[in-house]
Amino acid sequence: MRAGPLNLVTDVAGLVVGHAQHAGLRSGCTVLLAEAPFTAAVNVMGGAPGTRETDLLAPDRLVQQVDALVLSGGSAFGLDAASGVADGLRAMGRGFAVGDQRVPIVPAAILFDLLNGGDKRWDRNPYADLGLAALRAAGREFALGTAGAGYGAATGTLKGGLGSASAVLDSGVTVGALVAVNALGSATVGEGPHFWAAPFELEAEFGGLGPAPRYPAGAEPLPVKRQGEATTIAIVATDAALSQAEAQRMATAAQDGMARALVPSHTLLDGDLVFAAATGARPLQDPLRDPFQIGHAAAAVLARAIARAVYEARALPGDLQPCWRARFG
Repeated sequence: MRAGPLNLVTDVAGLVVGHAQHAGLRSGCTVLLAEAPFTAAVNVMGGAPGTRETDLLAPDRLVQQVDALVLSGGSAFGLDAASGVADGLRAMGRGFAVGDQRVPIVPAAILFDLLNGGDKRWDRNPYADLGLAALRAAGREFALGTAGAGYGAATGTLKGGLGSASAVLDSGVTVGALVAVNALGSATVGEGPHFWAAPFELEAEFGGLGPAPRYPAGAEPLPVKRQGEATTIAIVATDAALSQAEAQRMATAAQDGMARALVPSHTLLDGDLVFAAATGARPLQDPLRDPFQIGHAAAAVLARAIARAVYEARALPGDLQPCWRARFG
C-alpha cells in the first residue's frame, strides 16, 4: 500500500472536491462528487448524528447511486448546504430522472460548530449559498486543515479541521478518505504531539513523529465539550466496482480507522458517521481478497486523514483552541 500521487481522496479517478467557508461565520462546507452518479452507502456509529437522505442509502432502497455527498458545519442549519448543491446540480441537468424532471440525490451530514466564536446571527440560513459555492469550486486539488466543513472544527484538545489521504493497493485499487474532524476525543496522545494514528502514517504526512513513547493506558477521559458540540463526519471512496451492500461494509470497516485516530470515539455525544462512495471504474479481481483489502485500506486512510486534519489546521484570530502547529510545530 502506498499513498496516491496527491494523497487526497481525489486520487480516486473521477472524483472532485470543493470547499466553501465564511470567515465571519467561522464555518463552511465541503462537497464530493464525480463525473457520473456513484454507488454510496453509510454507517453511523455516533450517538448524536445529523443527516439528510441517509435512509435512502440502505441496500434495499430504490435509488442505488447518488450525485454528490456533502459534509457541513452549522449543526442542523448546515443540512441546507445540500440544498444548494442540489440546486446547482439540477441546473447542470443532473439528478435522478422522474419523467421530465431531474432530482439530484445529495445525502449530507453535519457537525456542530455553532459555539466556536463565529457570528451566527444570520437573518437567512447561509448554508445553501455555501453549498452552491463549494460545488462551483470543485476540483482535484483542495485545501486541508482550516477549510470547508472543517473551517470551524475543534477536538477535545486542539483545533480540528478537514483532512484527506489516499492509498493505492497492489491490486491497483485506489481508496481515499475525506473527513471533517470535530471530535469530543483527541487525535493526539496525552499532552504530547504524537498522533494516535502514527502506526498508519505514510511518508511523514503528519510530521513523522512515530508512535508516542508511552500512553495513558488507564486513563478515564472526561467530556470536555457539552452535549451536541462534537462529531466527526467522513467519506471513504474507491474506484472499485462495489455493490451498495459492499460499499456499506467498506464504510463499516472504515469506522475502525476513526477509533484508531480519535480517543475516545463513537461516544454518545458524537455524531460519528462514515459515507462510502464507489465509482465502479475498476472491476474486482478477487471477490474475497479485494473487499477484504479495501476495508482495511479504508480504515487506514481514514485514520491518516484524521491526523492530517489536525496537523494541517492553522491559527486564526479569535481561536478558542490552539492548533497543532502552534503548540508543537
